[in-house]
Amino acid sequence: MLVLTRKRDEVIQIGDNIVIKILKTGKGAIKIGIDAPGDIRVIRGELLETEKQTEAVESPDSAQRKQGLSAQCA
Repeated sequence: MLVLTRKRDEVIQIGDNIVIKILKTGKGAIKIGIDAPGDIRVIRGELLETEKQTEAVESPDSAQRKQGLSAQCA
């Protein structure tokens, strides 16, 4: 894992087409902006965990249908 220190308005470049910009810093929190192509999925970690738990509870058929719909919407 790469650990960086950034100040407000500084950026981190990932590859050729993903940019992370520090928008605001405060006590115990920061606000970041992520500029990435539309085909790159960007999701908060807690939502990803919730999504994984939901898929584990759903039947295999409904999870496959959900994935198919997601692919069609992308």
